[in-house]
This record gives sequence, C-alpha cells and structure tokens, in this order.
Amino acid sequence: MRTSQMFIPTLREDPGEAEIISHRLMLRAGMIRKLAAGMYTYLPLGLRVLRKIENIIREELNKAGAQELLMPILAPAELWKETDRWNQYGKELFRCQDRHERDFCLGPTHEEVITDLFRREVRSYRQLPVILYQIQTKFRDEIRPRFGLMRGREFIMKDAYSFDKNEADALVSYQKMYDAYDRIFKKTGLQFRAVEADTGLIGGTSSHEFMVLANTGEELIVYDPEESYAANVERAEVSPPKELSKEPLKPLEKVKTPGAKTVEQVCALLHTSPHSLVKTLLYKTEGQEVIAVLIRGDHQANEIKIKRSLGLHELTLAEPDMVQALTAAPVGFSGPIGLQKVKILADHAVHALHNFIVGGNEADTHFINVNCERDFQIDLVADLRQAQEGDASPMSGGPLQTARGIEVGHVFMLGEKYSKKMEATYLDSNGQEHWAVMGCYGIGVGRAAAAAIEQNHDEKGIMWPIPIAPFHVHLLPVTPSVEVGTVVESLYTELDKLGIEVLLDDRDERAGVKFNDADLIGAPFQVVVGDKGLAKNTIDIKARRTGEVVKLPPSEVTKWIIDKLADRKE
Repeated sequence: MRTSQMFIPTLREDPGEAEIISHRLMLRAGMIRKLAAGMYTYLPLGLRVLRKIENIIREELNKAGAQELLMPILAPAELWKETDRWNQYGKELFRCQDRHERDFCLGPTHEEVITDLFRREVRSYRQLPVILYQIQTKFRDEIRPRFGLMRGREFIMKDAYSFDKNEADALVSYQKMYDAYDRIFKKTGLQFRAVEADTGLIGGTSSHEFMVLANTGEELIVYDPEESYAANVERAEVSPPKELSKEPLKPLEKVKTPGAKTVEQVCALLHTSPHSLVKTLLYKTEGQEVIAVLIRGDHQANEIKIKRSLGLHELTLAEPDMVQALTAAPVGFSGPIGLQKVKILADHAVHALHNFIVGGNEADTHFINVNCERDFQIDLVADLRQAQEGDASPMSGGPLQTARGIEVGHVFMLGEKYSKKMEATYLDSNGQEHWAVMGCYGIGVGRAAAAAIEQNHDEKGIMWPIPIAPFHVHLLPVTPSVEVGTVVESLYTELDKLGIEVLLDDRDERAGVKFNDADLIGAPFQVVVGDKGLAKNTIDIKARRTGEVVKLPPSEVTKWIIDKLADRKE
C-alpha cells in the first residue's frame, strides 16, 4: 500500500481529549476518530489491526471446535425479561421501540438471544456439546465513556457460548476456551495473566479475566509470585486473621473529636494508627434497607463482596441526610453502638480486634476501647474488604503482590442460570429432560488493540507486535533520485509478492516528516533508502522496537526481513 493512496490522517500534536497513551497514539497515528462520547470511527490503519486480532481469534476458536454465527444486534425485551435482566441491567442498556411500540434493546451481550436459539433448535443430547461464537458490535450506555477504545458505548466484541449436558462436560468446554484464550493472547504478542474474577451481571458460578499487564491499567490484580494464583481485587479472597487479639478488654469510653471526620484526622487527634480504627459505612440496598458495614481503617470495603454475601444486585452508599436520620450525626461520625433496626456486617479483620475506635453517632464524638459482642452485636462476619499487597496468599500463605492490568478477555461458567429461566432443555438417552449447562466467553477486540499499545510504545509512538501490526515494513525513500525510486519500487514489488505487508511512503515530504510518521505508526521494520547509502551499496533497516539499525546490500534486504518475520510470527 502507498501512503499517497491510503487515508492516514496523522497528527503532529497530542489531542486534548486523550487521557491515556493508547487513546493519544491511536488518534495521532490516524487509526480512529471520535464521532460522539464513547463512539469511534475505525480508520483504515486501525481497522487493519482489528481485523488481524479477529483473524487470530477465529483461527484459535475454530481450532477449539467453536463455530461462528452472527446474531441480530437488536433483541426483543421479552427475552431479557425472561431472565430478569431487563431491569437489572439498569441504565447501561440501550433501549428503543419499533413503530409498533414494542420494546427492544441494543445487545450489550447475547446470553438471552443464544439461549433462545438453543431452546428452539436443540432437542437431543446427541447434539451436544456445542460452542457458538460471533464477532459483532456491542452497545453499553456507559455513564462515563473514556480512554478511547478502553471504555466505549459502542465496541467490537467476540462473544462465545457453550452448551453441555452436565457440569463435568461444561468444565471441559470451559477449559477448551480458557486454553484457546491463552493461545490467542500469546499469538497477539501481549504479556497477560489470567486471574480469578467476579461474575457481575453476567452471573454464573466462576470466571477468569485475561489481563494485559500495563501500568496504565484500570484494574488492580493481586498475585502469588510463588504460585499460579492471581485474582482481580474484586474477587481475591482474604483469609481471616490466624489469631484474634489477646489484648485485655478496656472500659468503653466516649471522647470528643471536634472536626475529625476522616480516618487520618481521627488517628492524628487520638494518636493512634488506622489499624485501631473501624469505619462504619452505611449502605442502602435495592430493597431500601440500610445496612452497616464495618471495615478496619487501613482497609477498603469491597462492595462486590458485600453484595455477594447478601445476595444483592445493587448497593449504594446512604445519602448524608439518611445518615443523619439514622445516627443523629453527620457523615464521619457513624458507629455501630446503638444503631437501631440496621443489620451490621463486619469484616474478619474487624472481628479479630480488641479495644478499637468507632464513630459515636453524635457530632464531633467517637468511642474508644470498643469491642464486638460486648458493646454491639454483629449479624454477619465475612470477607468484606478489598485484598491488598502484603495480604497472605490463599495458596502459599506468602505475601501477595499487586500489578495493574487491562481486561481484554473474560470467561464465565454460567451453569444453569439462563437455561432454567428460559427453559432451555435437552433430552437424554432415556428421554428425560435436563437443563443445558452453559458457559460464555468474551474478548474485547478494540480493547486488545489499545492494550497492545499501552504495553508497546515509547515517546515517539507505537511499537506493534508483529502478528497484529498494520504493516510489517515501512518503506521510506528519503531522497527523490531516479536510482532511489528504482530500488524502492523493486523492493516494494518483491516484498508484496511474498505476502509481506508494506507501506510505501511515496509522499513528497522531508525525511524527518517520514521518520516521525513511521515511528508513530509503529511498523516493526523501517527500510530506509537514500542516495548516500546506495552510493555504498547499502540500505538501512531499523527495528522499531530496539532502534537497532542494520546496513545491508539491496539484494539481501528481502531475505533478512523474511527471516526476522519468521522468527517472531508466533
């Protein structure tokens, strides 16, 4: 492809709207353009990357026995109401009506649609197992679309669904897809890690996220450096302390803490550490019930775990006026002592404490020397906090470490969640009816491209891994002589015939402009042809990732590139 014939509107300056590196570089390299918040046009250069990722996905899923189909983007509300997700999904679901005022939604995911297809078409155990997938645009009305392709309202996703006879067979399908994902992300050249994750609104019994490791990642993961264990902090288990405090109980005492609302302010005033203070967080449930959650001052509440422990779908912090009505105190002074008609939940670490500090349910007041059971009753003790670096690993017992990651794939064991609600059954060899056991599996295609940039860039631009680079070679003539033109055209034709993807910068531009754009676009190899080099019978080949420059005779350039691409294709 010649630059003069390709639409690549590169930018010299960083766009003001870009918040992270991938967003900035995709805009600057002429890969995407914003239409509206969370909605982007994929320009030719960007689309080439997406198609390469899609092809890797197709190759590995087909190898795993999955079959591709394509489902409608619009889904009737009736299907979503069968699974109760029409209301559960909330405002993220794009809803619309047809001319007959029938309700539909734009699919954010397709569990309902695929399950409806299964229940209509599959009758016998002989038709199982089956794994079906599609690569399609999805829609979610994110409250705050940001970071370019990382969190959009319209995005390309591969979603797959498995149907099996029983749990054991479903685990086999799950493992097939897990292994396929492992191969997919290895082939794309990404550094990643599979971590245990929460199932969220998709539901089901277990799930794993595939995280591309990057300092700019939105997700925080914890992992055991000595074991294979890794988990999203939303999902990571925190074991109860091995020992309860043996400190003798002290008399309860109320103290004045004027203006001290935060953990830091209270600790400074009372000359203690956050470890000795307990936060009382008041939450409102979906049924408008209020619960109190007790978390140690140096820990963070994990709302995913809180919801899971109570079987809730929604949980929000109580508004200040509700806090005032329940505790007779402003926010910052809530505590469990004397709370009426409020269920109290405590994290394991709180239950292990003696003589701690809590809010006094009175302005500018706290209690000290507080103890569970003696001073207030707990309704539930559970793992309610976010895991953090240094916590004991559930595998080895050693300290966990943390890293940031970008979620690019997710696999779920759904079990019978959807098949039961939608009556998706099959008949066994005895004619008995059973629920199908399901799994679902997603990959964010655009997110994978953006994550690759987050992991592969420098101050000049992108450094694409070979398998997903928009072009393998950027051919750069830097002087306009006849001899340079002849050599460049010969190389271009030879490489193209061999199936090596070449971008020839045939613009009438200064060498510096061409070099800057080549570094920005990030093809793995840059071939620089100029009069000075040809006078010595050499051509410069620069490896974009390392900056290493090799000087070769024109006759050896093609073989060198072929060898390098063969070494690093997989």
